[in-house]
Amino acid sequence: MMVSPRHLLLALLVAAGTITQSGCFWLTQQGPNLGPLAFPIPVPVGIQKNKEDQYWNYERYERTPILGALQPGGPCEALDEPSDDEVMRALEKARPVQGNWPFLYEVQRNHVRISKCKIADYIDPPRHLPLVGPTQLHHAHYKCTVYFQEVKRVGWPVPHTLVDDDTQEVIYIDHDHLHMVGDVDPGCDANF
Repeated sequence: MMVSPRHLLLALLVAAGTITQSGCFWLTQQGPNLGPLAFPIPVPVGIQKNKEDQYWNYERYERTPILGALQPGGPCEALDEPSDDEVMRALEKARPVQGNWPFLYEVQRNHVRISKCKIADYIDPPRHLPLVGPTQLHHAHYKCTVYFQEVKRVGWPVPHTLVDDDTQEVIYIDHDHLHMVGDVDPGCDANF
């Protein structure tokens, strides 16, 4: 009985498929082999920096903390003003400097001074928030003025430098946090 070339080719394809899918084919002496996926893929610096900045802002500035209850006769003012890092990140988001063309067009901020002024500080009446419970929302609004020297270096077609010594930007930052209301220790009173 003669085997047709089609059946022989199909048998070889099935054999190759079963050998490569058995689980032992990709193992080598060094460990598992990912084939062409084992080669690193370069990630542009701008994309990596954006992801790192998103995580940094989320971790430090975008979450609302829940503090203890306000004590009668105690301080009811917000004590934490924005940090210099927070102000500069807000300024960078509003008016970006990074990501320019090196040696063609660069912008720098030198001799930075930051002035912070609290413009509002108030507390909302108590209310019940889902997943949190009875709370009060404490608002604190700050006006931050950033004074700096802006240096623009243009490298093409005619190289030149532009210096503005008296640049200022105004950034408004809101610091909101929650205060618990009522009994903050829901522990049981049972004696054991």
